[in-house]
Amino acid sequence: MSDSADWTKGVAAIRYQRCACCAHVQYFRRDFCAACGSLALTDHAAEGVGTVYATSLVCRAATPETRAHVPYNIVLVDMREGFRMMAHGDHDLAIGDVVSARLVPFAGATVPYFERTK
Repeated sequence: MSDSADWTKGVAAIRYQRCACCAHVQYFRRDFCAACGSLALTDHAAEGVGTVYATSLVCRAATPETRAHVPYNIVLVDMREGFRMMAHGDHDLAIGDVVSARLVPFAGATVPYFERTK
């Protein structure tokens, strides 16, 4: 696996890109900067710490694989590095909570999971 592999490829990391031209930060991997179109992107590992922007408790299984996990919490987290990501999280998280990530099994995959920072 390359140094840019992350949790989506089975590696225990959350990775993002930064544009060398305009400093834009993007979470979804692209071949170009979404802000200026530059191809000069650098790859970075996120620290895994952020602040809850939104939270939504899922009470109905979307697929048969997720049925065993209901209810589960989906959160949007503003990461310290400057990007926002969607992930799973503790049920008691609230907007504004400072959280940290770990990777957990979910419906046959490994996903980021946020919990309140102690």
